[in-house]
Amino acid sequence: MSLRPVPAPSVPEATARVARAAFRKGCLAMRIRDELGPLFEDEQFARAFPRRGGPAWSPGQLAMVSVLQFAEGLTDRQAADAVRGRIDVKYALGLELDDPGFDFSVLSEFRDRLVVHGLEELVLNRLLERVSELGMVRAGGRQRTDSTHVLAAVRTLNRMEFVGETLRAALETLAVAAPGWLRQVAAPQWFERYGKRIDSFRFPKGADARQQWALAVGEDGFALLQAVYAPDAPAWLREIEAVQVLRIAWVQQYHRDEEGVRWREGKDLPPGRLRLSSPYDTDTRYSVKRGAGWDGYKVHFTETCEPDAPHLITNVVTTDATVPDAEITAPVHRALAARGLLPGIHLVDSGYTSAALLVAAAEQDIELMGPVFADTTAQGRAGDGLGQDAFAIDWPARTVTCPRGQRSVSWSAQRKPTGTEIVRVHFAKTDCDACPVRAKCTSAANHQYGRSLTLLTQPQQQALDQRRREQETAEWRAAYGTRAGVEGTISQAVRVTRTRTTPYRGLHKTHLGHVLIAAGLNLHRLNAWWTETPIGTTHISRFARLGLELAA
Repeated sequence: MSLRPVPAPSVPEATARVARAAFRKGCLAMRIRDELGPLFEDEQFARAFPRRGGPAWSPGQLAMVSVLQFAEGLTDRQAADAVRGRIDVKYALGLELDDPGFDFSVLSEFRDRLVVHGLEELVLNRLLERVSELGMVRAGGRQRTDSTHVLAAVRTLNRMEFVGETLRAALETLAVAAPGWLRQVAAPQWFERYGKRIDSFRFPKGADARQQWALAVGEDGFALLQAVYAPDAPAWLREIEAVQVLRIAWVQQYHRDEEGVRWREGKDLPPGRLRLSSPYDTDTRYSVKRGAGWDGYKVHFTETCEPDAPHLITNVVTTDATVPDAEITAPVHRALAARGLLPGIHLVDSGYTSAALLVAAAEQDIELMGPVFADTTAQGRAGDGLGQDAFAIDWPARTVTCPRGQRSVSWSAQRKPTGTEIVRVHFAKTDCDACPVRAKCTSAANHQYGRSLTLLTQPQQQALDQRRREQETAEWRAAYGTRAGVEGTISQAVRVTRTRTTPYRGLHKTHLGHVLIAAGLNLHRLNAWWTETPIGTTHISRFARLGLELAA
């Protein structure tokens, strides 16, 4: 399909007349067209389409259909039917009443084009540009970020299921790509062992028997890989994705040496960030949070939260399930800066904060407003102990003074194995041994020093200490309470668009789905703003409300 860009059509007179008769008070799709005009132009998607070939359906209209589709949680077939049969959708797209629309498969092909050509963010960018022109979103205000888990479109497999299914997937692919070659190298028992989907209920009973089964699968996999990489094997077999997945999985799951094939113990496995968890989606990872495990991804939504403007989602980040929230803070700020929407205050939970992030945000004139962990030293955890905040730090003089007036005798700049710069401070053993509050300060048995402190670099340590003091005040807590509203965004995304389950395989396509979800939610919020629909309040059960009334 080739692209022949045309300007976005105006709404035909007959379509407008029938739509306004059917929806006298308007509706979301019609109101979006009236207030924002044609959001997307064909030229914006030009690089995703070739210059030659049959004419493609307007990508600008397909983008609008996709946003409306995700706003209502429709399947591709339902979205295509809506274009053919719903007057409000025809109004939003500027279509004639008798326009036949398109086949539903066009939507999937359109999403594939966006992913292949790196246009995943275009839809949200264009929507934000338009509302920025109308003054509904701006830089310098307050924004908030939170994340939720996303289940992959593949089964969660235990280790034995994973290796068995990975080998079966490779055999299935080779059976299609090179059936004659595979017939020559396949062992007779493979057809029985891998002819059906691997399920745990088919495993032999007993730990020893299952161990032997896993080793047999490992030997079969190595035998297949040896045949694929043999000099007389077709070279193109090694480029098949399922074979590459098999090779990586076997390196991760098995040892192979002169003693034979051995099952890797847990301590020898790669970290979860690197370890494959499904042969059918190589981007998905298994993670555990607060005791709950899932195989899939995480999505981070950032939204505005000004009282005089609609709360609109300004950024979406999708990662595999193992990526900590703290690694997302800086990318969010970079993305918002690229859109010209950097906030003055960024409200986050403790997962997105650290001393280094507080300093980095301040350098961009952003107040990263989120709690930090309290002093985790033994003295800091003790109710009557002398925590780090009891010591006075003189950075220029490179000394620290304890509450009893004793000064440190050692100050050394060091670096953690992770690369974090720190400062180690020691007090003299003689000063600490004679101190009347030694029991509250240190239990060090070091023969050379008494109390020791570990500090960050000056900017980070000062930012950390300041935040620890701030978050104990009622004023800070009241201001921080605004962050809780982002939970409503997560709830809306889950209820309206089924965000916690992705129908797609692969990180990039899953992210595109999340971007379309964000754009769809923004349409709902704009519609609510224009119709003066109040923001929903926190749900309180009748029994809980009764308790509040009794307490009052």
